[in-house]
Amino acid sequence: MPKNNTVFRAPPAEVENALKQLGTRLRTARLARNLSMDHVAAKLGVGRRVIATAEAGKAGTAVGVYVGLLWLYGLAAQIDDVADPARDETTMRALAQRSNAYPTSKGALDNDF
Repeated sequence: MPKNNTVFRAPPAEVENALKQLGTRLRTARLARNLSMDHVAAKLGVGRRVIATAEAGKAGTAVGVYVGLLWLYGLAAQIDDVADPARDETTMRALAQRSNAYPTSKGALDNDF
């Protein structure tokens, strides 16, 4: 059962809309492949209800379920574009400016070898 936090109870509107859109697209992909919820659930090793919550775009659904559905429908290649630093200039600039993974203190590990 998901923890009771703000993202699960009341996600930001943009997050909620994106999840609902993803759920709708996953349902469309399942129906286009003529697969039942029971068949998909059995393939992923989850219950039918988990598939229904993913297709409803519920924020509490595990990300592994969403990725598993994309994989099952042959859409996992599209995940490669998600959060790819090479495609995000802001991330690339931040990575270039970053010197250590964590702030170091005396006696702590650092990147000097």
